[in-house]
Amino acid sequence: MDAEVRKRPRLDRPRMEAKQVLDRLIDDFPDNPDAMGYFYDLFRRTYCDGQPDPLGGTAVGTLCVQVPEEVIRAAGGVPVRLCNGFHAHDQVGAEFMPAKSCSLVKATLGVLQDKAAAPFLDAVDWIVNPTTCDQKKKAGAMIEGMGYNVHALEMPPVKESEEARIYWQRSVMRFAEAVGDMTGQRVTGKGLRRAIKQVGAAQAAYRRLNALCRISPAPILGKDIFLLTNAYFFDDIERWTEAVERLNDELEQRREQGFSAAQKRSPRILFTGSPPIFPNLKLPLLIEQSGGVVVADETCSANRLLYDMVAVDEWNAYDMMEALADRYLKPCTCPVYTRNDDRKRRLLDLAATFGVDGVVYQAFAGCHVYEMEYRDIADTLGQANIPVLYVETDYSPDDLGQLSTRVEAFVESLKNRRKKAR
Repeated sequence: MDAEVRKRPRLDRPRMEAKQVLDRLIDDFPDNPDAMGYFYDLFRRTYCDGQPDPLGGTAVGTLCVQVPEEVIRAAGGVPVRLCNGFHAHDQVGAEFMPAKSCSLVKATLGVLQDKAAAPFLDAVDWIVNPTTCDQKKKAGAMIEGMGYNVHALEMPPVKESEEARIYWQRSVMRFAEAVGDMTGQRVTGKGLRRAIKQVGAAQAAYRRLNALCRISPAPILGKDIFLLTNAYFFDDIERWTEAVERLNDELEQRREQGFSAAQKRSPRILFTGSPPIFPNLKLPLLIEQSGGVVVADETCSANRLLYDMVAVDEWNAYDMMEALADRYLKPCTCPVYTRNDDRKRRLLDLAATFGVDGVVYQAFAGCHVYEMEYRDIADTLGQANIPVLYVETDYSPDDLGQLSTRVEAFVESLKNRRKKAR
């Protein structure tokens, strides 16, 4: 009984954290789309009630958007992204991680260490860890020490050269063999084709949603976009796709009615940097509670997760595998690469396409790649006359007051800028 009581705080704190954020997402904003009810209920069941839906296959944990999920699905597995946004798990990770580590890495290792408090982890034994940032690389050995089997998916440090492309293709081929051995089901051309089309349907639904977000006034708030893309981390892919299409239909009706999810003069914000992962949605929530609206993002928990699709020329196993490898390398704008001109181009394109008034750049304290790249990105956006708010934060709620003041001032400055431009 004493042991049960000692465990209870670690079980209760994440559920309380999830409930508080869900309540804010739902109750603090009027006129939420009816179709978002599916996603609100999904997160409440999974993270508040501790009753996640069955995964429906062999669970394969992933720690990055760079893991080719089609390969996992072709081998009969179900990808479950384990990147974690809980402050409670960040604190668990802080017990054995360096103090200046990235909150996302600390929280992810914290939840793997404290698996009793997390859904799905009882089903996960095998974890794929791409060699992206240094902290993720070093985390692999620590995760193995916790009793998990870890596959290091080796990534090149550059992506422009043919040598890097070949290196990555071979890495993906080795991964396909490893995941097939793990699930007991070999990756075949037939399985790859089925998986590519299944993921492609989800991507098509997201791209339709993405196009609807270009409308002014905005038919949906960014806080809901981040929640539904986070749902893709663990939801059944076909149920997810159907739920997004229902939302798209509702948003089409909103567009026809001229409905606005935010005030019609709300500044339109592009969000970039370290990814918002549930329940750490504090910065998107602050933006929209301050009168802005997040209409687009360039993050690995939303836009980069689903926007780029696989382009297959010939539907044979070799060409499909090559096309898959290219999809996960060429369009990637992660700052782990030595050069990142593609990210600058992508941000400028998003700013123009979505008619944004300003950019909010989030960098988790200790997330060195995003911190180091900020100056270059800020110079590029400055040359395009696009205002930027840089926010260094972590998972702690302690800076909410300070962040609120800064975000409100930024949103107000964008409103004034728009008035002067008339």
